[in-house]
Amino acid sequence: MHEDVLRLIHVIGAAVLFGTGIGIAFFMVMAHRTRNPAIISHVAGIVVLADALFTASAVIAQPISGYLLARSAGWSLDTPWISLSLGLYVLTGLFWLPVVWIQVQLRNLAAEAVASKSELPVRYYRLYLIWFICGFPAFAAVIGILWLMLAKPHFS
Repeated sequence: MHEDVLRLIHVIGAAVLFGTGIGIAFFMVMAHRTRNPAIISHVAGIVVLADALFTASAVIAQPISGYLLARSAGWSLDTPWISLSLGLYVLTGLFWLPVVWIQVQLRNLAAEAVASKSELPVRYYRLYLIWFICGFPAFAAVIGILWLMLAKPHFS
């Protein structure tokens, strides 16, 4: 595959990961702020679907396109900026996987509150806090990966 096409695929994947992540975070925070279980349940359902369709697809495509791009450009995977990018990618995944599970739990807890016409349970707020906190290191790692991808710094 032509290197320019691989680069385009890789950049689109990075944009999808970052854009979907920011969008999901924004909509979940805005829904949470309403404290309305019906809104939270609905938005969290869409967020779970978006993660399954967009984020998961990009999570799979990124290492494949990155590997093919590196090979096409003649870069070794042990090049320091690539190794660091891969490490940050794994770190992001370590935060993303529990976040996906938490989003499903938040959706379910909000749906249960709607069905029982009750307030959101304490467990919802605990999980939301964990979800919120996990976003910061994950987004910092993604920004680091984007910087490394663009700057390709030489470490001495």
